[in-house]
Amino acid sequence: MIVQSEFTKWLDKYLKGVVVKTVETLNGKPGEMALTYMHKTMLRKEFSVSGKWETVNTLNTRVSADVVAMDSPFPLKKRDAIKKASGKIPKYGMELWLNETQLTELHTLAAMKVDDKVILQKIFQDLSRVMTGVYELNERLFLQGLSTGIISVDDEENTGTEVRLDFGYLDANKFGVSVLWDNVDSKPLDDLAKVLKKAKHADGNMITNMYMDDITFDKFVKTKQVKEYYAFSLGFFGDKTIVPVPTLEKINAALKADSRYKLEIHIVDRTAVVEIDGSRETVTPWSEGKVILTTSKEVGVLVHAQLAEENSPVAGVSYQKADGYRHEKIRCS
Repeated sequence: MIVQSEFTKWLDKYLKGVVVKTVETLNGKPGEMALTYMHKTMLRKEFSVSGKWETVNTLNTRVSADVVAMDSPFPLKKRDAIKKASGKIPKYGMELWLNETQLTELHTLAAMKVDDKVILQKIFQDLSRVMTGVYELNERLFLQGLSTGIISVDDEENTGTEVRLDFGYLDANKFGVSVLWDNVDSKPLDDLAKVLKKAKHADGNMITNMYMDDITFDKFVKTKQVKEYYAFSLGFFGDKTIVPVPTLEKINAALKADSRYKLEIHIVDRTAVVEIDGSRETVTPWSEGKVILTTSKEVGVLVHAQLAEENSPVAGVSYQKADGYRHEKIRCS
């Protein structure tokens, strides 16, 4: 955002406070309602000194220890297969600028000596939009990656080269269904039981969370099997034709109380607006029909690095770090 240097005093005085307030609004203070960003709770932040990300994947199979007689050696266990992946952290951001009409308006307001609040509102009106834009991009890429196992930003959407990140989902952990859930006679609980059994008995993992889009959830709860399961959990054994469709809260209560499942369903109902060359399009980052099961609500890492500009600031630019890892800047000329 470009403003005249005479407004620097407002930037120096208020930029930090405006950034902090915007972060609080996006993250939410204790007891306050915040915008919903799944990546904020499901990814932990990690700083990279080199500007690269690296991950080490192992199967992490739980193997029991051994009992041996005193003075006897322990038998050597084999290690799980290790797979490494790495890459450079891409830079992304958002840029807005004031046109001549907006600059003229700012100068006129300053000349009229109006209340500082009016001028501040004009100077910082785009800051919230820029900061929110970074959160929106993080969320869009995260949901795309979580639901498909791959983040892909192609040339048409990105300035520069294609950016691609493979989460490394194992083929052994990908399951289909016996009958598509849009068929009311399908057996989604049987499909789910197959995954839970493999995770628990073959891998030693306990699945606790299930993520799906709202369309898939509607199909899930409208199947005869799920409706009858819900009715049985309530002790209802009457006419099956009048069994109600359970809400998210009610089916979750039944699943969490059942020792066979002990999991919670999370509905992902999220869209994002993408702007390319002035043209805007609403996209749905979660891949429809995909159901993701996890053993924890924390599933990965958001790796960030320090920009070169942080060590070599540009003259006439006011900087402020937001949320501990992002830089907001306003240029004065």
